[in-house]
Amino acid sequence: MLDIKLIRENPDLVKNAIENRHDSAPIDEVLRLDAERRRNIVKLDALRQERKVISKEREKAQERGRALRTEIQTLEEEVNKIDRQLEELLLQIPNIPQPDVPIGKDDSENVTVRTWGEPKKLDFSPLPHWTLGENLKIIDFERGVKLSGSRFYILKGMGARLQRALITFFLDLHTREHGYSEIYPPYMVKRECMVGAGQLPKFAENIYHDAEEDYWFVGTAEIPLTNLHRDEILTAEELPLYYCAYTACFRREKMSAGKDTRGIKRGHQFDKVELYKFVMPETSNDELEKLTRDAEDVCQKLGLAYRIRKLCTGDLGFTSIKSYDIDVWAPGCGEWLEVSSCSNCGDFQARRANVRYRPEPNAKPQFVHTLNGSGLALPRIMIAVMENNQQADGSINVPEVLQSYVGAKVIK
Repeated sequence: MLDIKLIRENPDLVKNAIENRHDSAPIDEVLRLDAERRRNIVKLDALRQERKVISKEREKAQERGRALRTEIQTLEEEVNKIDRQLEELLLQIPNIPQPDVPIGKDDSENVTVRTWGEPKKLDFSPLPHWTLGENLKIIDFERGVKLSGSRFYILKGMGARLQRALITFFLDLHTREHGYSEIYPPYMVKRECMVGAGQLPKFAENIYHDAEEDYWFVGTAEIPLTNLHRDEILTAEELPLYYCAYTACFRREKMSAGKDTRGIKRGHQFDKVELYKFVMPETSNDELEKLTRDAEDVCQKLGLAYRIRKLCTGDLGFTSIKSYDIDVWAPGCGEWLEVSSCSNCGDFQARRANVRYRPEPNAKPQFVHTLNGSGLALPRIMIAVMENNQQADGSINVPEVLQSYVGAKVIK
């Protein structure tokens, strides 16, 4: 959520930022309601002050006091109504991109800032992962559909073991070498957690929801991690806080109807290890670079060629002020697959979740900055591992860093 003071004092800046995002938001209505609210607050303050003065005069106080109570109650109800309307509108406004974010309309205008390794060229015609998986009997699409419908699949035998190995490897690397504390959060959260993380109301149509209990299924561990310290005031000594978490993730994929219908690239249920940070505002840009390097380290240890893309304004996530995508090459699909998106959200989520810190004892609390990134996301990293390590005979070599987790050197 943006600071209303920022919108009030810099309306053109906010409008321009939203236009650069190729988004829309009711800024004029926000400004109108904000002005009306401030006028009512002035009236309320005057009435309350008058009530204090006349309360000292008994006879006059009784009659005027009754009138004041009615006026104050009416104005308070009006202010509360405007507060609710303002909050509803403010929740629809995306974050403002940093000045160094390239202006562009969509992902075609993202900027490659660096690469690592060379996309693998195999000396035979590479197979896509769906053919590899079926031939090796490690992915079962037919039974996945039988159980749950389209965009579901089953991992079997060494396929299930490979996925479990990747998850465990990610968690071990981030906790043992990168300094993150592991969290195992719920996969369902309350509505206010979705609002705090910036998922509601914007993305309601893409979220699975249990209406009876009002539980919302997470599409990423970013959601519960954002809310770990909701409504708390941290000390400066506690920051920065680094968390990582594995969760299953659930998305309705309404926004991608008709896309990537073959294979396991895009499903309603998938697994992901998420990296999350609570940091001081002045360090958040440096922390984004470090978080991105932590995610890159996973790709390097797996021996996967990748590129880092700085997202343009039109492709930037709703909560982000600056983001990098990490794409790995998949020779069977013949495409770059996004396996991580690392974002600095500034104080946007912290305002929504009310996460603050005191720069020093007795100082006024300030909002922290939050960052998140996949470290990494399955099944896309699974696709890359399978397709890059396939052999001419249809087998798959297991990357060296995974062999102790998988318990084998080859899947055949």
